[in-house]
Amino acid sequence: MSDVMRAEKIAQHVAEAHKSRSKFENLIDEFKPTSVTHAYDCQKALNNIWIESGRGPVAGYKIALTSRAIQELVGVDKPVGAAIFASTIYESPAIVHLDSYIRLGIEFELAFTIGKDIPEGTVFEASSVSEFVDSAMPAFELIEDRAADYSNLDPLSLIADNAWCGGIVIGSPLKFWRDVDLANQPAKLSYNGEIEYTNTSAAMGNPLNSLAWLATLLAEQGRSLKAGDIVMSGSTLATKFANKGDRACYEVAGIGAVEVSIE
Repeated sequence: MSDVMRAEKIAQHVAEAHKSRSKFENLIDEFKPTSVTHAYDCQKALNNIWIESGRGPVAGYKIALTSRAIQELVGVDKPVGAAIFASTIYESPAIVHLDSYIRLGIEFELAFTIGKDIPEGTVFEASSVSEFVDSAMPAFELIEDRAADYSNLDPLSLIADNAWCGGIVIGSPLKFWRDVDLANQPAKLSYNGEIEYTNTSAAMGNPLNSLAWLATLLAEQGRSLKAGDIVMSGSTLATKFANKGDRACYEVAGIGAVEVSIE
Protein backbone atom coordinates (compact mmCIF):
# COMPACT_ATOMS: atom_id res chain seq x y z
CA MET A 1 0.00 0.00 0.00
CA SER A 2 1.37 3.42 -0.96
CA ASP A 3 1.91 6.13 1.66
CA VAL A 4 -0.90 8.17 0.08
CA MET A 5 -3.37 5.29 0.31
CA ARG A 6 -2.25 4.51 3.83
CA ALA A 7 -2.69 8.17 4.86
CA GLU A 8 -6.25 8.08 3.53
CA LYS A 9 -6.93 4.85 5.41
CA ILE A 10 -5.57 6.32 8.64
CA ALA A 11 -7.60 9.50 8.15
CA GLN A 12 -10.77 7.49 7.68
CA HIS A 13 -9.98 5.58 10.86
CA VAL A 14 -9.55 8.83 12.80
CA ALA A 15 -12.71 10.33 11.29
CA GLU A 16 -14.70 7.28 12.39
CA ALA A 17 -13.28 7.56 15.91
CA HIS A 18 -14.52 11.15 16.11
CA LYS A 19 -17.90 10.23 14.68
CA SER A 20 -18.37 7.46 17.25
CA ARG A 21 -17.08 9.74 20.05
CA SER A 22 -14.40 7.23 20.95
CA LYS A 23 -11.70 8.02 23.50
CA PHE A 24 -8.42 9.15 21.94
CA GLU A 25 -5.93 6.32 21.56
CA ASN A 26 -2.48 6.39 20.01
CA LEU A 27 -2.49 5.08 16.46
CA ILE A 28 -0.82 1.68 16.20
CA ASP A 29 0.05 -1.03 13.70
CA GLU A 30 -1.32 -0.35 10.20
CA PHE A 31 -2.89 2.90 11.43
CA LYS A 32 0.32 4.46 12.75
CA PRO A 33 1.92 7.18 10.57
CA THR A 34 5.45 6.33 9.47
CA SER A 35 6.97 9.81 10.02
CA VAL A 36 6.14 13.41 10.86
CA THR A 37 5.69 14.14 7.16
CA HIS A 38 3.36 11.17 6.79
CA ALA A 39 1.42 12.27 9.88
CA TYR A 40 0.78 15.63 8.24
CA ASP A 41 -0.35 13.80 5.09
CA CYS A 42 -2.83 11.93 7.30
CA GLN A 43 -3.94 15.24 8.81
CA LYS A 44 -4.55 16.73 5.36
CA ALA A 45 -6.52 13.64 4.33
CA LEU A 46 -8.60 13.96 7.51
CA ASN A 47 -9.20 17.64 6.75
CA ASN A 48 -10.48 16.66 3.30
CA ILE A 49 -12.89 14.14 4.83
CA TRP A 50 -14.23 16.79 7.20
CA ILE A 51 -14.56 19.34 4.38
CA GLU A 52 -16.59 16.88 2.34
CA SER A 53 -18.76 16.01 5.35
CA GLY A 54 -19.73 19.63 5.93
CA ARG A 55 -17.30 20.84 8.59
CA GLY A 56 -15.28 22.94 6.18
CA PRO A 57 -13.97 25.05 4.69
CA VAL A 58 -10.63 25.51 6.43
CA ALA A 59 -10.53 29.07 7.73
CA GLY A 60 -7.11 29.14 9.34
CA TYR A 61 -4.56 27.20 11.37
CA LYS A 62 -3.46 26.65 14.97
CA ILE A 63 -0.12 26.04 16.59
CA ALA A 64 0.14 23.50 19.41
CA LEU A 65 2.94 22.43 21.76
CA THR A 66 4.62 25.83 21.81
CA SER A 67 6.09 25.52 25.31
CA ARG A 68 9.24 23.53 26.06
CA ALA A 69 7.59 21.81 29.02
CA ILE A 70 4.73 20.36 26.99
CA GLN A 71 7.11 19.42 24.15
CA GLU A 72 9.20 17.40 26.59
CA LEU A 73 6.07 15.79 28.02
CA VAL A 74 4.86 14.70 24.57
CA GLY A 75 8.32 13.85 23.24
CA VAL A 76 8.82 16.39 20.43
CA ASP A 77 11.30 19.19 19.84
CA LYS A 78 9.08 21.54 17.86
CA PRO A 79 5.46 22.74 17.75
CA VAL A 80 2.64 21.19 15.73
CA GLY A 81 0.31 22.83 13.21
CA ALA A 82 -3.31 21.97 12.37
CA ALA A 83 -6.37 23.33 10.59
CA ILE A 84 -9.23 25.44 11.95
CA PHE A 85 -12.63 24.97 10.31
CA ALA A 86 -15.01 27.84 9.59
CA SER A 87 -17.93 26.06 11.26
CA THR A 88 -16.04 25.99 14.58
CA ILE A 89 -15.26 29.71 14.89
CA TYR A 90 -17.23 31.66 17.51
CA GLU A 91 -17.23 35.40 18.12
CA SER A 92 -16.96 36.77 21.65
CA PRO A 93 -18.93 36.80 23.86
CA ALA A 94 -19.61 33.18 22.98
CA ILE A 95 -21.62 30.33 24.46
CA VAL A 96 -20.06 26.88 23.94
CA HIS A 97 -22.01 23.72 24.68
CA LEU A 98 -20.03 21.18 26.68
CA ASP A 99 -22.08 18.24 25.39
CA SER A 100 -20.63 18.82 21.92
CA TYR A 101 -17.25 17.61 23.19
CA ILE A 102 -15.97 14.39 24.71
CA ARG A 103 -13.65 16.49 26.88
CA LEU A 104 -13.31 20.21 26.33
CA GLY A 105 -10.11 22.04 27.12
CA ILE A 106 -9.69 25.79 26.83
CA GLU A 107 -6.45 27.55 25.94
CA PHE A 108 -5.58 31.25 26.02
CA GLU A 109 -3.95 32.81 23.02
CA LEU A 110 -3.37 35.67 20.64
CA ALA A 111 -4.83 35.21 17.16
CA PHE A 112 -3.88 36.91 13.91
CA THR A 113 -5.92 37.60 10.79
CA ILE A 114 -3.82 37.29 7.62
CA GLY A 115 -4.13 40.34 5.38
CA LYS A 116 -2.60 39.01 2.17
CA ASP A 117 -1.58 35.64 0.78
CA ILE A 118 1.71 34.30 2.12
CA PRO A 119 3.90 32.82 -0.65
CA GLU A 120 4.98 29.21 -0.63
CA GLY A 121 8.59 28.10 -0.51
CA THR A 122 9.73 30.81 1.90
CA VAL A 123 11.34 30.60 5.34
CA PHE A 124 9.92 33.27 7.64
CA GLU A 125 11.01 35.07 10.76
CA ALA A 126 8.90 37.25 13.05
CA SER A 127 9.92 40.45 11.24
CA SER A 128 9.26 39.15 7.74
CA VAL A 129 5.94 37.45 8.49
CA SER A 130 4.50 40.47 10.29
CA GLU A 131 3.94 42.34 7.01
CA PHE A 132 1.27 39.77 6.09
CA VAL A 133 -0.76 40.34 9.27
CA ASP A 134 -3.86 42.51 9.11
CA SER A 135 -5.09 42.36 12.70
CA ALA A 136 -4.60 40.74 16.09
CA MET A 137 -7.10 39.66 18.73
CA PRO A 138 -7.26 37.68 21.99
CA ALA A 139 -8.77 34.24 21.54
CA PHE A 140 -9.61 30.93 23.16
CA GLU A 141 -8.79 27.63 21.52
CA LEU A 142 -11.32 24.88 22.18
CA ILE A 143 -9.43 21.61 22.58
CA GLU A 144 -11.18 18.31 21.87
CA ASP A 145 -8.68 15.84 23.29
CA ARG A 146 -11.23 12.99 23.54
CA ALA A 147 -10.10 12.26 27.11
CA ALA A 148 -6.55 11.45 26.02
CA ASP A 149 -3.90 10.12 28.39
CA TYR A 150 -1.25 12.86 28.37
CA SER A 151 1.33 10.63 30.04
CA ASN A 152 1.47 8.36 27.00
CA LEU A 153 0.91 10.57 23.99
CA ASP A 154 2.30 9.78 20.55
CA PRO A 155 3.05 13.03 18.68
CA LEU A 156 2.42 11.42 15.28
CA SER A 157 -1.06 10.44 16.42
CA LEU A 158 -1.65 13.98 17.66
CA ILE A 159 -0.63 15.46 14.31
CA ALA A 160 -2.80 13.01 12.37
CA ASP A 161 -5.75 13.91 14.62
CA ASN A 162 -5.55 17.59 13.59
CA ALA A 163 -3.88 18.42 16.92
CA TRP A 164 -7.27 18.23 18.66
CA CYS A 165 -8.55 21.56 17.34
CA GLY A 166 -12.22 21.71 18.31
CA GLY A 167 -12.73 25.37 17.43
CA ILE A 168 -11.84 28.89 18.54
CA VAL A 169 -13.48 31.92 20.13
CA ILE A 170 -12.16 35.25 18.87
CA GLY A 171 -12.33 38.76 20.27
CA SER A 172 -12.63 41.95 18.22
CA PRO A 173 -9.75 42.32 15.73
CA LEU A 174 -7.35 45.21 16.26
CA LYS A 175 -5.70 46.63 13.14
CA PHE A 176 -3.30 48.85 15.10
CA TRP A 177 -1.59 45.90 16.79
CA ARG A 178 1.84 47.08 15.61
CA ASP A 179 1.72 49.72 18.33
CA VAL A 180 1.92 46.89 20.88
CA ASP A 181 5.09 45.03 21.90
CA LEU A 182 3.95 41.44 21.40
CA ALA A 183 7.24 40.13 22.81
CA ASN A 184 6.36 41.55 26.22
CA GLN A 185 2.68 42.31 26.66
CA PRO A 186 0.85 41.54 29.92
CA ALA A 187 -2.23 39.33 29.77
CA LYS A 188 -4.81 38.37 32.38
CA LEU A 189 -7.20 35.44 32.65
CA SER A 190 -10.30 35.52 34.83
CA TYR A 191 -11.65 31.96 35.10
CA ASN A 192 -14.73 31.65 37.30
CA GLY A 193 -13.51 34.75 39.09
CA GLU A 194 -10.00 33.45 39.77
CA ILE A 195 -7.27 35.60 38.27
CA GLU A 196 -4.05 34.46 36.61
CA TYR A 197 -1.45 36.70 34.99
CA THR A 198 0.77 35.88 32.05
CA ASN A 199 2.57 37.50 29.13
CA THR A 200 2.40 37.17 25.35
CA SER A 201 6.05 36.11 25.42
CA ALA A 202 4.91 32.74 26.83
CA ALA A 203 4.08 31.70 23.24
CA MET A 204 7.53 30.99 21.76
CA GLY A 205 8.95 34.28 23.07
CA ASN A 206 6.69 36.28 20.77
CA PRO A 207 3.43 35.21 19.05
CA LEU A 208 4.98 36.37 15.78
CA ASN A 209 7.64 33.66 16.20
CA SER A 210 4.79 31.14 16.30
CA LEU A 211 3.26 32.63 13.17
CA ALA A 212 6.61 32.57 11.37
CA TRP A 213 7.11 28.91 12.28
CA LEU A 214 3.64 27.98 11.06
CA ALA A 215 3.92 29.98 7.84
CA THR A 216 7.19 28.19 7.05
CA LEU A 217 5.69 24.77 7.83
CA LEU A 218 2.62 25.33 5.67
CA ALA A 219 4.68 26.77 2.82
CA GLU A 220 6.73 23.55 2.83
CA GLN A 221 3.52 21.50 2.69
CA GLY A 222 1.91 23.41 -0.17
CA ARG A 223 -0.97 24.77 1.91
CA SER A 224 0.20 28.28 2.67
CA LEU A 225 -1.76 30.93 4.55
CA LYS A 226 -4.25 33.01 2.58
CA ALA A 227 -5.80 36.43 3.11
CA GLY A 228 -8.58 36.14 5.66
CA ASP A 229 -7.13 33.10 7.43
CA ILE A 230 -7.05 33.16 11.23
CA VAL A 231 -3.95 31.85 12.99
CA MET A 232 -3.81 30.84 16.66
CA SER A 233 -0.33 31.43 18.04
CA GLY A 234 -0.23 29.09 21.06
CA SER A 235 -1.40 29.26 24.65
CA THR A 236 0.21 31.41 27.31
CA LEU A 237 -1.27 29.41 30.21
CA ALA A 238 -1.98 25.80 31.08
CA THR A 239 -5.11 24.24 29.60
CA LYS A 240 -8.29 24.48 31.65
CA PHE A 241 -10.71 21.55 31.36
CA ALA A 242 -14.21 22.96 31.21
CA ASN A 243 -17.30 22.27 33.27
CA LYS A 244 -20.83 23.50 32.71
CA GLY A 245 -21.24 26.96 34.16
CA ASP A 246 -17.62 28.01 33.64
CA ARG A 247 -17.00 31.62 32.64
CA ALA A 248 -13.73 32.91 31.24
CA CYS A 249 -12.39 36.28 30.16
CA TYR A 250 -8.89 36.59 28.69
CA GLU A 251 -7.49 40.08 28.23
CA VAL A 252 -4.29 41.06 26.44
CA ALA A 253 -3.16 44.57 27.34
CA GLY A 254 -3.39 46.95 24.40
CA ILE A 255 -5.20 44.34 22.26
CA GLY A 256 -8.56 43.61 23.89
CA ALA A 257 -10.53 40.86 25.63
CA VAL A 258 -12.42 37.68 24.73
CA GLU A 259 -15.19 35.99 26.70
CA VAL A 260 -16.74 32.53 26.73
CA SER A 261 -19.44 30.80 28.77
CA ILE A 262 -19.72 27.02 28.97
CA GLU A 263 -23.23 25.56 29.04
